[in-house]
Amino acid sequence: MISDDLIRKSDHILARAAWRLIPFMSLMYVVSFLDRVNISFAALRMNQDLGFSPEVYGFASGVFFFGYFLFEVPSNLMLQKVGARLWMCRICVSWGLLSMLTAFCREPVSFCIVRFLLGAAEAGLYPGMVLYMTYWFPSSTRARFIALFLAGVPLSNVIGSPISSSLLGLSGHGLAGWQWMIVLEGIPSLVCGIATLWALPDGPAKAKWLSEDEKRIIAARLATEPKGALHGLKELLTDRRIWILMIPDFSVVFPLYALNFFLPQMVHGMGYSVAETGRIVALPYLLAMGAMVALGWSSDKSGNRAGHVAFGAFAGMVGLAVAMTANANWAVIAGLCLATSGIYAALAVFWTLPASLLRGTAAAAGLALLNSFSNLGGFFGPTVMGWAKQQTGTYSPGLGIIAGTLVLGGVSVIWIGRVFFSKLDSRQPS
Repeated sequence: MISDDLIRKSDHILARAAWRLIPFMSLMYVVSFLDRVNISFAALRMNQDLGFSPEVYGFASGVFFFGYFLFEVPSNLMLQKVGARLWMCRICVSWGLLSMLTAFCREPVSFCIVRFLLGAAEAGLYPGMVLYMTYWFPSSTRARFIALFLAGVPLSNVIGSPISSSLLGLSGHGLAGWQWMIVLEGIPSLVCGIATLWALPDGPAKAKWLSEDEKRIIAARLATEPKGALHGLKELLTDRRIWILMIPDFSVVFPLYALNFFLPQMVHGMGYSVAETGRIVALPYLLAMGAMVALGWSSDKSGNRAGHVAFGAFAGMVGLAVAMTANANWAVIAGLCLATSGIYAALAVFWTLPASLLRGTAAAAGLALLNSFSNLGGFFGPTVMGWAKQQTGTYSPGLGIIAGTLVLGGVSVIWIGRVFFSKLDSRQPS
């Protein structure tokens, strides 16, 4: 039984660790997501320059996730073997170089190949960081820290949207503005990769800024945590909970990337300039950051993980319904703000569910396996949006489809919570 004194001491140490680790981890995710989705702004000029139709653009945007799918499990197992410091450095540097290479693709085949390789290079970053947090933070506090880390995703759009739109105006040395944007935005990934060697210790035992007594306190706190039921690869692959969890995860990831890759084009199509589009697109993601942290905090307080995921998914569905039916631009943008906030908040809390099940080898392989399959929603979401836009000339049918996936996600996670996680949720402190 853990003593109150140990809890107080460990909470203080872990809060200090969070301030040391989470900002840099979020920065890594900011630059990775920026390199992943900056083609959404490049598309405002690139599609015309290269002759890409909406369907071609949607497919090329999403093929990134097939590379992610194939290499995510091996990447996370390698992280567990060689340590977070070295492996995260490799991930950052390789994806930065491949992202910059995207600027020099001139036709669909080469563009798709580089996007596939970019996904393979980045594979393992997100589940690797979730795994890394299990080395540091107990499950009762993990939702808020995962939410803070994942806040890097909308933050990348808050920062990247105005920057990307302004860089589109550059030209010179034979490169168009969208090419300069992609090249320049790849440089921070290289810098983060090198900085990882100093910023991310492999775990509490390797942190030079912790005393030996503080390391023992963290180890003692983590040792008292309820262990997940799964610990081996065989148990992982035969446990239906991991496979069923892919349903709500896919259902949230599908609309997330559909919006990410098409939101700038949607806003630009309302009649706004490129500069205005950059500022407007930043707004939904700014609000999503607050929603993620708030829902993560509420989830930690109540212990009802599944219910909070469902709340975010249904809020996203309502926002999309507003965006589809509204006539005024401000109302459409308000609906998109609600949709984006709900989607991102749901995703942040969702990852506490698989993290509570897994330990040992299963934690490395299971988180990656779940994320790799579910992230195929990142392929199908943009592909369906592009297909629907090309077939109908409007975005409303695509928005209707992704709203339907959010309903599926909300309903499925409620069922999953009641059937598989009711006892686990009740163990969380209130």
